[in-house]
Order: sequence, then C-alpha cells, then structure tokens
Amino acid sequence: MKQIEVQILQQSYLLACPDGHESRLLEAVERVDTAMTRIRDAGKVRARERIAVLAALNLAFEIADREVADLSAAAQQRSAPAPVTGTDPDTATPQASTAQEQRLEQLLLRLDEALGDDGRLL
Repeated sequence: MKQIEVQILQQSYLLACPDGHESRLLEAVERVDTAMTRIRDAGKVRARERIAVLAALNLAFEIADREVADLSAAAQQRSAPAPVTGTDPDTATPQASTAQEQRLEQLLLRLDEALGDDGRLL
C-alpha cells in the first residue's frame, strides 16, 4: 500500500492507495477538487465541510444519472426491432429505468429542499 500526498481545495491530504491504482486515485482527486472549486467559486457556500458535502452529492448524482442513461440505452437496444429470423423477438419492456429516473428526480427534489438557499445541486 502506497501513500500519496494530494491537494484538494488547496489543502494537503496524505492518502493510502493500493499499488497500481495511483492513476485512478489521482483522477478521483482531480474530479473532487474540480467539483469543490466550482462550488466555492460560485460564492454561495464558504464552509469547507458544506462544499465537500455538496460536491459529493453532485458527483453521486452524476454517477446515478450516467447509470440511468446506460440502463435506458440498454433498454432501447433490447426494444429495437430485431432482424427477421423467423422467430418472435422478446418484447418485454423493462420498467426499471423509468422507476429509477423517478426515484432520482424525487431524491434531487428532497436534496434541494434540504439544502435550501445553500445551493441547488443542478
């Protein structure tokens, strides 16, 4: 296990990192630093802890949004017309992606209500 010193929002952190995963860790640090810097530079939030929470929520929402998009694309592929082969294609339509989208929208609304004037996620 390696230790790497990184900077997030101009503060140094010493992080443990499994051997061979240094580049992934540095990419994650860059994403977190960029997200936190954007929030800080927007000028609405000054407390480092609040900036970190908002950045974490934004990043989690982006990941969830990508997962929904991936599920939606997979569902579209499954429901695309199949080439004629003499057999009936499976026509079951997955409703999981729609349910997930609704849950994400509800979560976003709840988070926005909880954050109040500190800033919206999107």
